[in-house]
Amino acid sequence: MTLSYELPEVVPYINWAYYYHAWQVKQSDERHRLREEAEAFLVAQQERYHTHAVLMIAQAYADGDDIVLSIDGTETTFPCLRQQHGQTCRCLADFIAPQRCAPSVDNQIGLFATSTDAGMEHDFDADPYLKMMAQLLADRLAEATAERLHEQVRKQLWGYAPNEQLSIGEMQQEHFQGIRPAVGYPSLPDASLNFLLDRLLDMRQIGITLTESGAMRPHASVSGLMIAHPSACYFGVGKIGHDQLSDYARRRGLSLETMQKFLSANL
Repeated sequence: MTLSYELPEVVPYINWAYYYHAWQVKQSDERHRLREEAEAFLVAQQERYHTHAVLMIAQAYADGDDIVLSIDGTETTFPCLRQQHGQTCRCLADFIAPQRCAPSVDNQIGLFATSTDAGMEHDFDADPYLKMMAQLLADRLAEATAERLHEQVRKQLWGYAPNEQLSIGEMQQEHFQGIRPAVGYPSLPDASLNFLLDRLLDMRQIGITLTESGAMRPHASVSGLMIAHPSACYFGVGKIGHDQLSDYARRRGLSLETMQKFLSANL
């Protein structure tokens, strides 16, 4: 499923705190000026640019530290990493039912990617200030689109929380049921998973291509999973040992050397 959004629909979902952080601005008056300029820019560009999403909701079950997806009668393994330090030692597969059974929030999973029209990243090259503003806003719009999409998933497209009544601020504080871990973030640190997601979602449908390192182009793109289990929570995998690295490389079907490159920050 692909969706496109006009800017007025997703702008309210922007988390401005990250925009201010990108500018390294802390003073309230300067933040106010930045936001006013950004909002005026977005109004001026609302007919020119859109944001986009691609989504799949699939049956799934956990097999150890793997999430096994069933799509059109074919099973695809999505390997995950487990914390090796601390008391919980969580893994995303823990939030998926460990057996095939009737559809429920425990044995389904969402796969998604969102992006902003690529022009926002290069249409303003002649003006350094506008160029930086547009690029930073494009990043925020991709994240805002993921927030809006996730709300639609919870309330309608998957519908596991149809009666949810949250403000956008409460969504940004993650008061909703379930989680939306993104590739490259602490619970999904392996950027090579984008290749697997791309194979399942065909991200080119919304203009996303991948580099050899698994990075998405346009840069203003987000990809990841949507997990609905009420107990699901965010966590960081952190450092892993050689034993898990070897096991993960085997489950990913990639060489140990390749996985060392993608997980160097976790070794």
